[in-house]
Amino acid sequence: MSRFPEDLRYSSDHEWVREGNGNTVRVGITDYAAEQLGDIVYVSLPTVGEEVAAGDACGELESTKSVSDVLSPLTGVVTSVNEALSDTPEVINSDPYGDGWLYELEMSGDADTDDLLDADAYADLVGE
Repeated sequence: MSRFPEDLRYSSDHEWVREGNGNTVRVGITDYAAEQLGDIVYVSLPTVGEEVAAGDACGELESTKSVSDVLSPLTGVVTSVNEALSDTPEVINSDPYGDGWLYELEMSGDADTDDLLDADAYADLVGE
């Protein structure tokens, strides 16, 4: 059993994308990324209404080991952020695919989740 859910798409920068309603997707970091970072103690998320481009830094995760940029896997406009993470950033470590999501994005017209990796390709990327 892979630890990368089959219903998600993945970026080579270790973000996951879950398709939602219409053009809106939910974004988070993978279990692999959370493990590499260690205990996450602070989260900086993009602003609702902010336009982000695929590959651009749009937030930061600070752990006991380092500070790491959150890179947007797709181009679009941020429609919501996970406010709960400001008080409980450690949720990203314990539940990266559930309550540890980071933000939601309304994809721009040419953005396509098919450009991202499936679970098997991501597992290969990280050597699992």
